[in-house]
Amino acid sequence: MKHRPALTALGVLAVLAIFPLVISSDYYRHIVIIALMWVVIGSSWNLLAGYTGQISFGHAIFFGVGAYSAGICTTKLGISAWWGMLLGGPLAMLSGLLLGWICFRLRGSYFNLATLAIGEVFRQVAIFWRDLTDGMQGILIITTFRSKVIYYFLALGLAALCVFTISRIMKSKWGFYFIAIREDQDAAEAMGISSFRYKSLSLAVSSFFTGLAGAFYMNYMGFIDPEVVFSLYFISIMAILVAIIGGAGTIWGPAVGAFIMVLLHELFRSSFFGYAPKWVSSTHALAFGLLVILAIRFMANGVVGDLPRIFNLWTRKEPIPPVEEGSGL
Repeated sequence: MKHRPALTALGVLAVLAIFPLVISSDYYRHIVIIALMWVVIGSSWNLLAGYTGQISFGHAIFFGVGAYSAGICTTKLGISAWWGMLLGGPLAMLSGLLLGWICFRLRGSYFNLATLAIGEVFRQVAIFWRDLTDGMQGILIITTFRSKVIYYFLALGLAALCVFTISRIMKSKWGFYFIAIREDQDAAEAMGISSFRYKSLSLAVSSFFTGLAGAFYMNYMGFIDPEVVFSLYFISIMAILVAIIGGAGTIWGPAVGAFIMVLLHELFRSSFFGYAPKWVSSTHALAFGLLVILAIRFMANGVVGDLPRIFNLWTRKEPIPPVEEGSGL
């Protein structure tokens, strides 16, 4: 029984590895590539917010820094954008440590708003520092590979590395300290746990993998601009939705949420593959909002977090009677 999660993970990894070899359509490969990229971003956000309790609205900072690291390698340094896969993660991590040094002095809503404000600062810098970022013109590069299979396996490897690393961290002392800080920061500090140190470590790992995802996005898509990679809605809010829908505070929740959100977005973008009126494609934000409301109302712990309860609802033959007042339960 204790080996079942590992066997399940290997089974899922095997299915994903076979997928591009069986499915020859680049369209479906592209959808899974984007979903795998969001597995990395959602899992990274979940480490900081779901496990350490620091809800960030600024993860677009790290994604954008990683993406521009790869783009600037080509436009300013004259080297391959793939070097951004080596530079993007560390530079994003440095940005994360800077963000933590500023924002970890705050708590609650003040921390949330501070990450939101700093994310907007980074977006404005990318817009107006034209000598470095080319401003709103964006950065365009020629992609290295024509086949999506190579990008697919790169995305799969990055997602697997991210999920595995976070799962190992959460089984270590770091993971216990992260959860202790999430549950009660004052009590954790009273027990000798440095909240600033371990929140910074959580943010460092989270920003590192998000930066890698940004560098991969630059190499895969071949074009970025500040309104995309530093976007509050398309990156920061989407990372939150991925974790909430899948199950924040769980290892597999962000992975499940990533596939749900990407597939749902694609369904609306394509007007349900042409079977629905075209105006449906403009209602995806409304659908996402309704999905979050339903998730909070009926699955507060996300799909993965509430999976046992969902199974119980389907397998239960008789309804459980309500607890009577004064019964002592």
